Amino acid sequence: MIEDKELRDLFKVECSEHLQVLENGLLRLEKEPGDKATLEEVFREAHSLKGAARMVGVTDVETIGHKFEDILGSAKSGKTVLTSDVIDRLYKGLDSIRKLVNEAVTGEQAGVNVSEVIEQIAECGLRIAELKPETTPPSPQSSPIKGEEELIGEKVPSPLAGEGKGEGGIKEFRIETVRVDTRILDMLMTQAGELAVTKTHIASRVSEVEEVEEIAELGMRNAELTAKIQNLKSQIGEDSARLDFIASKLEDGIRAIRLIPLSTIFNLYPRMVRDMAKGQSKEVELVIEGGETAADKRIIEELKDPVMHMIRNSIDHGIESPEERERHGKPKVGTIRLRAYQTGDSIFIEVSDDGKGLDIEAIKRTAVKRKLCMEEEIAAMTPSRIEALIFRTGFSTSPFVTEVSGRGVGLDVVRENVERLKGTVSLETSPGAGCRFVVKLPLTLATVRVLIVEVNGRAYAIPVEYVETSRFVSNEEIFPVAGRKTISLDGQPVSIARLADLLQIRASTLPSIPSRQGRGGIFAPSPLAGEGRGEGEKSPCLILSVNNEKIGLLVDALVDEQEVVLKPHSAILKHVRNVSGATILATGEVCMVLNPPDIIRSIRKLEAPAAPERPVEEAARKKSVLLAEDSITTRTQEKRILEGAGYEVVTAVDGLDALNKLNSRTFDAVVSDILMPNMDGLTLTEKIRQDKRFKELPVILVTTLASDEDRKRGLEAGANAYIAKPAFDQKMLLEIVGRLI
Repeated sequence: MIEDKELRDLFKVECSEHLQVLENGLLRLEKEPGDKATLEEVFREAHSLKGAARMVGVTDVETIGHKFEDILGSAKSGKTVLTSDVIDRLYKGLDSIRKLVNEAVTGEQAGVNVSEVIEQIAECGLRIAELKPETTPPSPQSSPIKGEEELIGEKVPSPLAGEGKGEGGIKEFRIETVRVDTRILDMLMTQAGELAVTKTHIASRVSEVEEVEEIAELGMRNAELTAKIQNLKSQIGEDSARLDFIASKLEDGIRAIRLIPLSTIFNLYPRMVRDMAKGQSKEVELVIEGGETAADKRIIEELKDPVMHMIRNSIDHGIESPEERERHGKPKVGTIRLRAYQTGDSIFIEVSDDGKGLDIEAIKRTAVKRKLCMEEEIAAMTPSRIEALIFRTGFSTSPFVTEVSGRGVGLDVVRENVERLKGTVSLETSPGAGCRFVVKLPLTLATVRVLIVEVNGRAYAIPVEYVETSRFVSNEEIFPVAGRKTISLDGQPVSIARLADLLQIRASTLPSIPSRQGRGGIFAPSPLAGEGRGEGEKSPCLILSVNNEKIGLLVDALVDEQEVVLKPHSAILKHVRNVSGATILATGEVCMVLNPPDIIRSIRKLEAPAAPERPVEEAARKKSVLLAEDSITTRTQEKRILEGAGYEVVTAVDGLDALNKLNSRTFDAVVSDILMPNMDGLTLTEKIRQDKRFKELPVILVTTLASDEDRKRGLEAGANAYIAKPAFDQKMLLEIVGRLI
């Protein structure tokens, strides 16, 4: 670990920049090996990286960087051809350097065998005449670094390719340093100086107030006293206005410092797309637009996972194989477009693809099968609500589950992260033409404009971007639709609910919140703030819109509109429903800021019909699993895991034994190894699928074979899930078994 903190920080930032340029350069060279300008650029970056490591004494990075430089120099001279295989090995070298840099900065052990990395990169330096065909399998000596997932001939997880919250090579994406335009710093310094001058002016007013007091005590003429007071009021007003101006400038400057271009994270995705597409035998081009669009530092940090999962979804479920695309008259290479732009105080992130689009019928079937919705609910849903089901936790239409896909973890992360940033996510799809995700986010999270409402004598705030309109509603206007309270809005039915019921607020004995006079909001002169009380049973109703879904919210009064600073919850209150944080109003009151997406989900739960109870016999019966594994150690371990989760487990020593036991009784699932004597797991799976009795029987393969080709064979044999033993853990096994049974 580098001892000097300043050097540590500088080394971390510099290496991050060099590695990003190298990664992007290799991507371009893979497509255009003859691009001499790019080759020269990556050569310089490798040289600079080596030099930076030498200066701070990180010899391992220097050594690998030197070998990297040798290979690129050899490519410049035409002695080495940058084939896909060579690029793969160089990427592995970059991944190792990234781990070693992290070790030098944080002290965490990298677990990198430098000699193996050097040996692997050195094999790239083959003369043109000595180059092997790309289809030649790698030799045992060229195997990847021990303990890491194999790169050559197997699925290559990029630093972003982990699925689920916080997973992936980048455990926690934090921007710890930012580069600031010197003009912004100059402006802030100037305003700080102005603030000091204004502070002096205000201090001088104190002495003038003292003079006024002396004049009053001496009993001087009223006219002179009045003139003095008027002059003092004028000067204080000028100072106050000046102070407001300076404070506003300082606030704008500080916000500007926190604004970072979206290219900070956009540059992370080309490598991920390249690796994922290659792993799935697809051809995909990522087009990035609007990377210069800037957003708040925290938004940039939190956006990494949502954008990653939307891109992964496009590759996994949207883009077809080259053969399928050609059959449908499309180019062999699919296109994913990542676009950012700003409109007003909002930024938009779009991820679109030209794939096959969403299969609405498959979404319906999956939602019912996964028990996310009842068939009755599905039948009553609009197409947009059916499409929105893909954001539910646990939803996946993938017929094949692996340790990194098909587990229903992905788009729910998109929804949760975006909503936590006070944004929304929507989608548009066209069968056969593709799908487009649109994320809308505020430019900054420092402040938020809210509508203040009153419920049972207390104030609550609702972000105005979710408020479409407001109106008064009488009891006569409310009618039932499928058991739900509904009103008509522009000829369309809209479900409504009382906010007090959603928040489970009982009638309060506390005094009502203060009058709106003096609050200075847009509702101060408006009849919406309470005059409707004299109109019988009419109540104010807010129409909220979240992702094109509308609901009505009945409140006691509409009070005011204010710009407030949102205070996020502490960790203890992090999961409180319907509330996103708190703020302090201009009156000094503490006010809860509500979360409209949560509120819509709460209304859905009130609307949802109760699920029918399962028969007692079914609920009481243990689910049974047939476990086929020839290793007694592995078999015993997996049996204990499954039995510990409440399953009845019957074991088999090989595929033939398992097939005989399948014919003797009923099972709810089969968990099998692949490499077994007498009958292997793939043959067993094929035999199971050939028997009509076992057509729907889930088959989970757990094996040491972890390449993409192996996974493909498992899928073709008819397996429902494939777990590579190097990535095996009991939580994953139980999650997949529970999902499929």
